[in-house]
Amino acid sequence: MKVYPLKFNPILKERIWGGEKLIKIFKKNSNKTNIGESWEISDVKGDVSVVANGELKGKSLKDLITIYKADFVGHRVYKQFGNNFPILIKYIDAKTPLSIQVHPSDELAKKRHNSFGKNEMWYVMDADNNSELIVGFNKNVSKEEYQESLEKGTLLDILNAEKVKTGDTFYIPTGRVHAIGAGTMIAEIQQTSDITYRIYDYDRIDIKTGKQRELHTELAIDAINYSVSEQYKTDYKTLKNQSSSLVHSPYFKTNIIQINNTIKKDYSQLDSFVIYMCVEGMFEIYHNQKTTILYKGETVLLPATTKTLELNTKQATILEVYF
Repeated sequence: MKVYPLKFNPILKERIWGGEKLIKIFKKNSNKTNIGESWEISDVKGDVSVVANGELKGKSLKDLITIYKADFVGHRVYKQFGNNFPILIKYIDAKTPLSIQVHPSDELAKKRHNSFGKNEMWYVMDADNNSELIVGFNKNVSKEEYQESLEKGTLLDILNAEKVKTGDTFYIPTGRVHAIGAGTMIAEIQQTSDITYRIYDYDRIDIKTGKQRELHTELAIDAINYSVSEQYKTDYKTLKNQSSSLVHSPYFKTNIIQINNTIKKDYSQLDSFVIYMCVEGMFEIYHNQKTTILYKGETVLLPATTKTLELNTKQATILEVYF
């Protein structure tokens, strides 16, 4: 297949809680004022990404997998997922808080929705002063205690709120109650799924319908993990100009590369596609005597047949994602 760094047209999503940072800072093309999400690489039905550059411009992600199969995604990935792409890549701008929500497991999502579950991770790209994320409970609770807190309007009292800054990272397994708080910009990596159970939404009114948004109270009850974790934030260390492990799960693997020089990357032993998300600065990819530039808020996908390349910059932070 034609091997080069593939950019895709962002799929922009209006959200009740969205803002203008994806347009003003990341230069996403929209005249809307409430863009909450930029789906960078998606195989979700009805929202399949389309190539924006090079010889494959105009081809969809689904087209590429169908045509090139394991050459595009890797043999192990193609054997497990066939013509389906396993990862959904997003940038998120929360002008106001997202709803408090939970995602079902693979088993529950398959049974109820014929879908994958939604294990995901967040990397905080920017955060206003005192910005928070809600991640999990602050104590062990029973199903009955949880239901009572919903009825009394005291749910926030039993949830764990974390002040965040740029670089903070959280892994959100299915079953963990969570919410992105106001004033945060997030890079999100997740399974290919759009199944979300909304638990609480601050009694907001949707302007389009004039009503409060739908809650999924009953569906959520059996999807929630009610236990508390000793630590929710991911600890990690970085080494300049090399890949450092960030989040490695059965659903995706993410490394962080803090780079201020020229480095060589060799993927000849990796049986997977690779995705780069530029979360700070800008950098150049030099491959097959051609240069691709990535700025903050941009994403590229390297097909599985990519062997070697060079990255070059004075300063950038990159998320390196593969299966």
